[in-house]
Amino acid sequence: MGALSPTHWAIVAVVLLVLFGSKKLPDAARGLGRSMRILKSEVGELQADTDLALDSELAPSKKY
Repeated sequence: MGALSPTHWAIVAVVLLVLFGSKKLPDAARGLGRSMRILKSEVGELQADTDLALDSELAPSKKY
């Protein structure tokens, strides 16, 4: 009951096309793609920073 059938997706696509027009939709999709790429790179950098911090905490400290 909760899943959308292909008919529902077609109706949603037509409504979006009518609301935003054929010129605005590619621009919106392009902007969404850029945002997703930025988010993905930021999450990757955050993960790398976290891994680096964990490695430095787990590494034995040398005292002379």
